[in-house]
Amino acid sequence: MTSKQNDAELRLPTGPFRAGDRVQLTGPKGRLNTITLREGAAFGTHRGDLKHDDIIGQPEGSVIQNANGVEYLAFRPLLSDFVLSMPRGANIIYPKDSAQIIVMGDIFPGARVVEAGVGSGGLSMYLLRAIGSTGQLHSFERRAEFAEIAQANVQTNLGVVPSTWQIHLGDLQDELPNKVEAQSIDRIILDMLAPWECVQECADALVPGGLIMGYVATVTQLSRFTEALRASELFAEPEAWESMVRGWHLQGLAVRPEHRMIGHTGFLVVARKLAPGTVLPNFKTTKAKPEFADEDLAVWNPDHMGERKVSDKKLRKTIRSANAAAEAKAAQDTE
Repeated sequence: MTSKQNDAELRLPTGPFRAGDRVQLTGPKGRLNTITLREGAAFGTHRGDLKHDDIIGQPEGSVIQNANGVEYLAFRPLLSDFVLSMPRGANIIYPKDSAQIIVMGDIFPGARVVEAGVGSGGLSMYLLRAIGSTGQLHSFERRAEFAEIAQANVQTNLGVVPSTWQIHLGDLQDELPNKVEAQSIDRIILDMLAPWECVQECADALVPGGLIMGYVATVTQLSRFTEALRASELFAEPEAWESMVRGWHLQGLAVRPEHRMIGHTGFLVVARKLAPGTVLPNFKTTKAKPEFADEDLAVWNPDHMGERKVSDKKLRKTIRSANAAAEAKAAQDTE
């Protein structure tokens, strides 16, 4: 694990490319490749080798030729580019959903935020930028391998592991009361299989008016989490939505929607914490529907949701890749 540093040192690289930088290369037919610059190394393709030394020292937005004259456009990747290309131990929250979480979750400079789980660190980087140097991010992760990959990815992208970030290993419902004080958290983001299992613990940690947000993949998860929030009587009425992004093809007069789009990735559910002792008025004018039966609950159990398994071999490879990128970045900063 990398040592933490002050946020005064947290800065995104600018100026000419240096060894240790991540570079996004756009090549023939618009194909993208992301590499980490190393002196004396080469990016090899069937079209010829592109020497890293030919990129180092050039400004962003330069066109670099390989040994056979094939041209590549070089930029440092944006955070959205980095998240989609970084080593992954777990599925990521896509940039379109991270954007919704930052805005609809009202993440502000100085906010005290909890997230579970940390996954590969994609959302963590957006949250760290949003809370600034005066905020605090507590990330809870059950698997040590995922936490290590996330920390290496943050180190690679930001250059440091910010002192505003703490990673805690273990289940949120067990560890949250031990790691944060009651009514001290402004926002809680849950990216986990069964977020309904920790509604009470989250309510205890949130300030009155604080916000809980769940990111879930299926309708059954969406339904159970929403019902758990209502049943707790600790939150205002939840709201849920999903976002879809459709790109456009821009070529002369042939301006039209792209044939492919980023459709469903997950549902977002948000609710506000009530003040202690508050009883939420019934604002609905229609009669309540009958309660669900026990057999309905059975299909909500985590065993029925399905969980993507990651092999130990793939995890070891991903950890090596993430750590190698972080070490290259750390070596750059010591030069």
